[in-house]
Amino acid sequence: MDEKTDTASQDAQYRKMTETPVQKLIITLGIPTTISMLITNIYNMADSYFVSQTSLSAGGATSIVFGLMAIIQAFGFMFGHGAGSNISRMLGGRHIEKASRYASTGFFWALAFGLLITVCGFVFLEPLMLLLGSTDTILPYAKEYAKYILIAAPAMTTSCVLNNILRYEGKATLAMVGLTSGGILNIILDAVFVLVFDMGIGGAGLATAVSQYISFSILFSMFLLKKTQSRITFGNATVKIDIVGNIVVTGLPSLARQGLNSVSTMVLNAQAKPFGDVAIAAMGYVARTSNFIFSVGLGIGQGFQPVSGFNYGARKYSRVKKGAIFTLMFGAICIGVISAVCFVFAPQIIGMFRNEAEVIEIGKTALRIQCVFLVTLPVSVVGTMLFQSIGKSATSFVLSCMQSGAIFIPLCIILPRYMGMGIMGIEIAQPISYLVAALISLPCMLIFFRKLPPDSEEIVKPEHIFFHKNLD
Repeated sequence: MDEKTDTASQDAQYRKMTETPVQKLIITLGIPTTISMLITNIYNMADSYFVSQTSLSAGGATSIVFGLMAIIQAFGFMFGHGAGSNISRMLGGRHIEKASRYASTGFFWALAFGLLITVCGFVFLEPLMLLLGSTDTILPYAKEYAKYILIAAPAMTTSCVLNNILRYEGKATLAMVGLTSGGILNIILDAVFVLVFDMGIGGAGLATAVSQYISFSILFSMFLLKKTQSRITFGNATVKIDIVGNIVVTGLPSLARQGLNSVSTMVLNAQAKPFGDVAIAAMGYVARTSNFIFSVGLGIGQGFQPVSGFNYGARKYSRVKKGAIFTLMFGAICIGVISAVCFVFAPQIIGMFRNEAEVIEIGKTALRIQCVFLVTLPVSVVGTMLFQSIGKSATSFVLSCMQSGAIFIPLCIILPRYMGMGIMGIEIAQPISYLVAALISLPCMLIFFRKLPPDSEEIVKPEHIFFHKNLD
């Protein structure tokens, strides 16, 4: 691509992100992202489904290792959202070279952390599985599954970065191709390795590892083929504190969100342990289903993020506000419809994984309670993503913590153990946390909207001066 063509492409993308009607743009970017999220959650559910056919303890192991996957993704999303948010604002301000420095730095730091997780995970494998809530009967299955997830860790962290760079550049369809290809392959390989070759939980782990590396290859090819404005090269990567620090600080809400999700899974499994493998498995199936519903809101919210960051960088603040309100309303409607369906068919959904009466009883009750409160989730999701996309990291960090575990973790400990609510305390902890997080997020957004200046006026904040002063 010559320089003239490259400039024309950049101008066309700029006009698309700053002039296309906000509602149309968010849906255009949100649908591919939502599809990607749904496929990702479907293959997570497929792992649980195929493994659960072998034994109850093996099914419980997928719930344990889900916490490990959340840790890996936490670092991937930190570097991915941290780099992506800056990239969208750099592109909105027409700073292409700076965007490439963020892209390269985020990618190679994510790769380094992925390799570190692999090494440390193998060294401390058994203690890690016990820390994540494994029982003695689940432990052998959890270790076998986790080995393959650890092998895939570098691909998982770097794929998060590549995916988010594509999204933040407004190329969500390209990101969808990479993620959905890997997800569909994972489902196929699950069936082949577990059912045909009778490899058990190890087969499900191998299917995940293979699909993660293929997904990474597809995503990385988009950059090799120069489908993006930013470029990823080793020479563009840096260890300078102004760039790395800005990526980490901006991505910290994502680390908090995913990290607390992992801690929440650990706490959930620990609190469910006294009720046996049945409770651990049942709550794991509920978590998988809730994450499937949650992915709709998250996908739409991630469609909003590049619109928000790009237009904030271009000083088109009215489009940021309009986009946030539309995303909130659209997300609530979509999640409300899906939650209603899941509420009605809760026993059948849990029964797809295991048909023991006790598993279904625990699972259907927990799922139905969550479905009632999930409609409030878009408020905290949009709030977190709004503030992260425009670089207000402190506010986004606090809201991410509220959404992801800061409320749930104490409730999950207090309600069953100290309030005498037993398994019901575990079942209602997450729904209550959804509601409280929404009540905290809403006034933060309203205050922000009131303080937005007219379009084209510059907003100068200390955090921007600190992090961007040495980029040239």
